[in-house]
Amino acid sequence: MKRLGILGSGKGTNCRAILESIRSGALPAEARVVISDVLDAPILDIAREFSVANAYLPAGEFRTRLEPEAEMELVRILCDAGVDLVILAGFMRVLKSPMLQAFPRRILNIHPSLLPKFPGLQAWGKALAAAEKVTGCTVHYVDEKIDHGDIIAQCEVPILPNDTPESLHARIQIAEHELYPAVIAELCRN
Repeated sequence: MKRLGILGSGKGTNCRAILESIRSGALPAEARVVISDVLDAPILDIAREFSVANAYLPAGEFRTRLEPEAEMELVRILCDAGVDLVILAGFMRVLKSPMLQAFPRRILNIHPSLLPKFPGLQAWGKALAAAEKVTGCTVHYVDEKIDHGDIIAQCEVPILPNDTPESLHARIQIAEHELYPAVIAELCRN
């Protein structure tokens, strides 16, 4: 059984979907640890609700990445937990070589667009502003670039004529909560 380490910075809705999928037996894995770079992030409460070990990792002074010492500590925590796969669930930091070398092609991310379109923040708003007819979400391997690594799976979400950024984002999240656990389950079975 694969052991997961889940990293997140926010509400943890994808983390909840993954933990519920594990609990139901649909995802044959074990969540070993949930780590956040935000002290009071709701994702840590979700980890406690599901009785999963959890940790706060102070990120340091940089806004978009971890301090090198913090990233080395992240590697240590994940290795100590015996993690096979690292799952980014709204983790708002770019990972660098310590993590990428420790977990080659074993770090997954979900992004709220059909990559390669609209990488980065607020992707649903960018899709709306570009007058796209469809957007969605993408599960991909993490590499050294933002929202860039090899695509594993995608799910399309139509953009409706009366969509607002909020309504579109809410529908993309529903798709994420189905796609991400299913992709992780497939990887765990193979």
